[in-house]
Amino acid sequence: MVAPLMPKATAVWLIENTALSFDQIADFCRLHPLEVQAIADEEVAVGIVGIDPTSNGQLTKEEIARCEKDPSGRLQMAAATMPRPLPKTKGPRYTPIAKRQERPDAIAWLLRHYPELSDAQISRLVGTTKTTINAVRDRTHWKGANITPVDPVDIGICSYEELLAEVQTARKRKARAEARTAKETARREREVAKTETVGAGAQPEAPAPAEPPSGALNPYHEHLPMERPAPEAPSVPAGVQERPGSTPEEEEDGAGEESDDPRSHPA
Repeated sequence: MVAPLMPKATAVWLIENTALSFDQIADFCRLHPLEVQAIADEEVAVGIVGIDPTSNGQLTKEEIARCEKDPSGRLQMAAATMPRPLPKTKGPRYTPIAKRQERPDAIAWLLRHYPELSDAQISRLVGTTKTTINAVRDRTHWKGANITPVDPVDIGICSYEELLAEVQTARKRKARAEARTAKETARREREVAKTETVGAGAQPEAPAPAEPPSGALNPYHEHLPMERPAPEAPSVPAGVQERPGSTPEEEEDGAGEESDDPRSHPA
């Protein structure tokens, strides 16, 4: 729970005008019970004028009455009826009047030592406009002849932590841009190489294998048809004598004639 405004003054008023216990007052005002007891004994916060928390909307009378009846109860902060102020948006950096004449010097220093910083980052660091930054960069500023680069940290325009954060952000952005450019260049080179390959037409025919020299072993010999061996001559059975000078035709004629040997005819 959020502590009330001016907790000691609120505790003085609650001690003087209510029957709340010291523990209840200490819990509501975010104080120690011994400190509340010292305030009641006028040992602490002597001369502090009490502030009514019901008049500024921090506490209601019904809530005080409820806790007076119940010593174990705890006071609850009342809901705010007034609209809360809007948080202040971060606007342009305020530069003291005594240092406004030194802003061109700080811009020149940043442009020289950190060229990767964008105009928006320099504008946040120095508290200037992009028109002034471009004028210093182009040397068209009315103070161009007398500009001397000066570190903005040394003259108190910005802090070292703010400068370091902006420089790191700028370098990361630059590294990402370089990686993206390198990737795009590699992709274009691949497309160009592919286009040249397609435009060159069909690939050249592979050269025919050279014939092996004469006398060399033919590696395809095992795939050639096998040579058939010559038919062998019929063998002559053992004990049969071949008539000398007889030819196969004579043998066939002799086989067809009848023999005159009487032993060849049956009795």
